Amino acid sequence: MTEQIPLPLVYSAEPIELFTRVFRRLRMGPALPNLQVEFRPFAGLRSTISLRKESLAVCLSDVLQDAPVLVLEALAEILLCKVYRRRASREARECYLAYVLKPGVRQRIDQARRQRGAKRLLPPRGRWHDLEEVFERLNRRLFKGELPAARLGWSLQNSRSTLGHFDAGHGTIVINRALDSPKASASLVEYLVFHEMLHMRFPVERNGHRRVVHSHEFRKAEQAFPKYEEARKSLKQFRP
Repeated sequence: MTEQIPLPLVYSAEPIELFTRVFRRLRMGPALPNLQVEFRPFAGLRSTISLRKESLAVCLSDVLQDAPVLVLEALAEILLCKVYRRRASREARECYLAYVLKPGVRQRIDQARRQRGAKRLLPPRGRWHDLEEVFERLNRRLFKGELPAARLGWSLQNSRSTLGHFDAGHGTIVINRALDSPKASASLVEYLVFHEMLHMRFPVERNGHRRVVHSHEFRKAEQAFPKYEEARKSLKQFRP
């Protein structure tokens, strides 16, 4: 049984003082707008900011409720710079990213997503391709059966930009339903599933203020796919 980590429930007015301090430090304007800051139980790590006339509204994920003041100040700078069309400092971006990529924080983010957000998708067995069979075959051949079971399925809608993705919060691999077609070869579908399986093996990393989704190790492992170059060529030629 997976241990349930309690999510913070008590909200605080302190972030208003924090945003006020950062606003003045960055000299965002001559006058501080009416400021409203609150934590909300979003399904994951999400923060929003909006400026309307003289009012500035900020909503933060309650996953960050217990974050250190330095991290919240970094996020405040990032959000304020976004709404006032400035570039946040490298230090602020590095500080925030370093915190949210900590294993313990990632675990809380994933838990919030599982508890509060539903992941809807079509069954893995499509008309032309069976994603579960592909996953099991690749796990045996290329991962020595070491990857844990994942939920697989086809997307509800076709997408022109995303052919597949791995959702760590839900432990789910989703493949664009446009690939459940005779136009998509079995090797192309296998390659896409393999790519998402590698995201299970190589989680997102941090390099300074940047998130590294495809690390050097990831790219090297990807080339172990049989007929890698052919699969990449088919991927570029495929049109949903």
